Amino acid sequence: MTVEQNVLQQHSQKHQQTLLNQLREVTGTTDVQLLQQALQASNGDLAEAVAFLTEKNAKVPQQDEATYYQTAQVNNDRYISVGSQADTNVIDLTGDDKDDLQRAIALSLEESNRAFRETGITDEEQAISRWVLEASIAENKASLKRTHTEVWSDSPNPHDRKRQENCPVGLKNVGNTCWFSAVIQSLFNLLEFQRLVLHYSPPARMQDLPRNQKEHRNLPFMQELRCLFSLLVGSKRKYVDPSRAVEILKDAFKSSESQQQDVSEFTHKLLDWLEDAFQIKAEEDREGEKPKNPMVDLFYGRFLAVGVLEGKKFENTEMFGQYPLQVNGFKDLHECLEAAMIEGEIESLHSAENSAKSGQEHWFTELPPVLTFELSRFEFNQTLGRPEKIHNKLEFPSMLYMDRYMDRNRDITRIKREEIRRLKEHLTVLQQRLERYLSYGSGPKRFPLADVLQYAMEFASSKPVCTSPVEDIDTTAPPGCFCAWTTAQGSSRMHLSHPSQQRVSIHKPFTQSRVPPDLPMHPAPRHITEEELRVLEGCLHRWRSEVENDTRDLQASISRIHRTIELMYSDKSMMQAPYRLHAVLVHEGQANAGHYWAYIFDPHQQRWMKYNDISVTKSSWEELVRDSFGGYRNASAYCLMYIDDKKPFLIEEEFDKETGQMLSGLDKLPPDLKEYVEADNKLFEREMEEWDALQARKLQQEKLALAAASVAPQPMTAPQHDPEYMEQQSPTGDSKHLQEDTERAISKAAAEHDEKSPEVLLNTAMKVEYTRLLRFAQEDTPPERDYRLLHIIVYFIHNQAPKKIVERTLLMQFADRNLGFDERCKSIMKVARAKLELIKPDEVNMEEYEMWHQDYRKFRDTTVFLLIGLELFLKKSYVESLMYLIYAYQYNKELLAKGPYRGHDEELIAHYRRECLLKVNEHAAALFETGEETKVNAGLSIMNELVVACIPLLLVDEMEEKDMVAVEDMRNRWCSYLGQEMEPNLQEKLTDFLPKLLDCSTEIKSFHDPPKLPSYSTLELCERYGRVMTSLTLSRTPADGR
Repeated sequence: MTVEQNVLQQHSQKHQQTLLNQLREVTGTTDVQLLQQALQASNGDLAEAVAFLTEKNAKVPQQDEATYYQTAQVNNDRYISVGSQADTNVIDLTGDDKDDLQRAIALSLEESNRAFRETGITDEEQAISRWVLEASIAENKASLKRTHTEVWSDSPNPHDRKRQENCPVGLKNVGNTCWFSAVIQSLFNLLEFQRLVLHYSPPARMQDLPRNQKEHRNLPFMQELRCLFSLLVGSKRKYVDPSRAVEILKDAFKSSESQQQDVSEFTHKLLDWLEDAFQIKAEEDREGEKPKNPMVDLFYGRFLAVGVLEGKKFENTEMFGQYPLQVNGFKDLHECLEAAMIEGEIESLHSAENSAKSGQEHWFTELPPVLTFELSRFEFNQTLGRPEKIHNKLEFPSMLYMDRYMDRNRDITRIKREEIRRLKEHLTVLQQRLERYLSYGSGPKRFPLADVLQYAMEFASSKPVCTSPVEDIDTTAPPGCFCAWTTAQGSSRMHLSHPSQQRVSIHKPFTQSRVPPDLPMHPAPRHITEEELRVLEGCLHRWRSEVENDTRDLQASISRIHRTIELMYSDKSMMQAPYRLHAVLVHEGQANAGHYWAYIFDPHQQRWMKYNDISVTKSSWEELVRDSFGGYRNASAYCLMYIDDKKPFLIEEEFDKETGQMLSGLDKLPPDLKEYVEADNKLFEREMEEWDALQARKLQQEKLALAAASVAPQPMTAPQHDPEYMEQQSPTGDSKHLQEDTERAISKAAAEHDEKSPEVLLNTAMKVEYTRLLRFAQEDTPPERDYRLLHIIVYFIHNQAPKKIVERTLLMQFADRNLGFDERCKSIMKVARAKLELIKPDEVNMEEYEMWHQDYRKFRDTTVFLLIGLELFLKKSYVESLMYLIYAYQYNKELLAKGPYRGHDEELIAHYRRECLLKVNEHAAALFETGEETKVNAGLSIMNELVVACIPLLLVDEMEEKDMVAVEDMRNRWCSYLGQEMEPNLQEKLTDFLPKLLDCSTEIKSFHDPPKLPSYSTLELCERYGRVMTSLTLSRTPADGR
């Protein structure tokens, strides 16, 4: 047999075994002959094979435990479902001919298969689950016809898409391809893997027609991956487009671009393709030697399955790639690994006696340089007939020591495991004893015993405070009802001389309804001697001390045992296989839809980076923990990538052999890729040049238009333009209001001075006006009265504007050409204009002056946005209100960045922006729930155009917990529909929409232009603002504070 025939036979066996494994996990049938019969009858079609076995189910007896464990013996591939191969053949979890949804369901069933066997499901439950699975496969086959997903468009300005210095390059999401970005970025940042891909040279025969389907697919993909990696290395773009590589993957997955893929599934496929591509090259270059595949060397390891079946021991060496771990029921990664390494009843493994029990252990004999764990966070819900995500918290370390799982440490690990088991048993006993102290009592409510004793001691020592009973006793009571009070010997306590006699109630009309006179005001003992109290207090105090000591001892013992368990593997001999966390792939969402991103460690900058499609940002271990451990929102780690810390070549940069300098940028690329990237960079530079030229032409046209406008005749009395909020063409609105204030100041100045010279009057009037405005600025006003809106000078005083800016602004007020018609005002106006002309450029920085006035214009615009937004919100016009509140917040945030009094209360605007967004989300969800096509489309349109576009604005500042909770609530509302029955067209629309909603990128991809604002006079603006703020204050909402 030729080498080529041998390879083909191996791959055929590999594919056949993969289908058997998948069919076994999906249906629960472990009879190999029956599985082979089903595959033959269906010609390899998995759906038909499932149907075949479903029909046969009633006739096939359930397999016993012994038959199940036979699959672990030599020459059997039960454990190859780990995503591995037996010796030389890596067996993939997913076959090329398998439908997309079938694979997802198979994986979900595989992940929960062990739990099902342990609990034991009935024949009827198995039949139901298979029927549900068949229906699900058929339904999802029909849903594969998807509409093209809407993709965010690039910014028209190429400078927005320019890479900043040496910042990592992102990957564009070209339609639910966040899974692609997360995996590719994780692998690209493995520098050894990056070098292997970049320096891969296609086989010589690639120029000819490919010999088979794999070559026809894998070699072009490898070439596209090289090009993509080269752009990630040397592109001048902020992010690059992976469409060409994704197109090849789409064909292999047999699904449309709008359907999301599973990270582990894609990683299996990717490594399988890369392995095949390097295998082709290795066979061409082997020159008689056994070909070495760098992908296998990098990502695949071996483990030894040591088992006992009915007293007979066996060992079987197998290969693995990505190692799957169950999450449910475990608190950290080591617990997951311990459970994955032991299966069945392992006591018989260590016993010399023959036993009918069966079990097996896994021991790693060879770990790969890159160790990848799949965290199985999906389980198939038998009741609902669909997979569900597990959101449980699972901790994992940044440094993982694998020594305890190595075959070379088998004996010492078994000893330590036995010691840990013994310690945990003792720990359980101690915790039960401690619980009796901490939850004491026999009723439904229980309390710490030390507290119970303390309460009893406090009760015993309490003194009774009650009304005197003397007034209720009638001393003339007849004989037989007489009760004499005497003093007990040696005690001040009062008691009855005839305890057998009961006191008769005496009817008193005005006191009969009062509280019984001898009832204490607070709980306290009625009858207790000092001696009794002393004895009781002594006992209670001693018992409480004993209980507290016992509790402390138990807690200390429990802490010591926990510490002993934690340090069980901390000796140097068990810390010789360190693996450092390289990347964490995170999934947010539910089982049916979600968003992926990656945290990747940069060893050179010693920091974590967050790769979220086109966005690449600095991160931290704290952020990674929050998003990856689970239990917080719907985000959790789905895949962990560790690298051997003793193999620095995995992340070491490449150095020039001649100069010894580190290679970077284009110098890292081979000649063909360097030429490719340079050509793309030139295209991008040309795009930026064309943009700059276009903007220059627009600017020139604007300058010409302004020049043409300046040539037009101008009134002689207007040498310069006043700000729009200080000048109007007619004495109405703001100008009239401002004019009245100015004339009032002039009149007051004239009354104070006998001298009537215009210059003296001007100076005095300016001081009068400034004093008035200063008083406004210093006044402590309620939220509904904001004097900053009344006058620009008040705003300037609040924000400590330079004195020259304030003086010039005030002078502009008195230079208004609309100022009065009497001679006194006209003369003062002329003096003010003359003073303005005499101000030299070096006395007042006009750029700074204009900047302050622009800020005030923005403050008024912010107020108008806020005013209209709040008015619409109070009218429950939430859709119309949202954009006003969004822009109010954005403008206000820019103002507050310059000073705390530049804008309005940020918390207030954030509150109503958030509430409005939640209301809009509810409205859109209600439209979707109607099921009517027009309303459904309207609801999704609202979500896409408003809510989805606004979510990044809430996620930008991750310190605002309330905004993040609101975003999570909105996402959960839509994700809740995944488990509900609905029409196929609604399911299709929901599937297309959810990835955009679950996108965690903070990149502002597209947004509406700000609404056009109406023009309000100052008095009208102040009045409306005061009215709406009063309404909010009455509603007890956050108030505006300055």
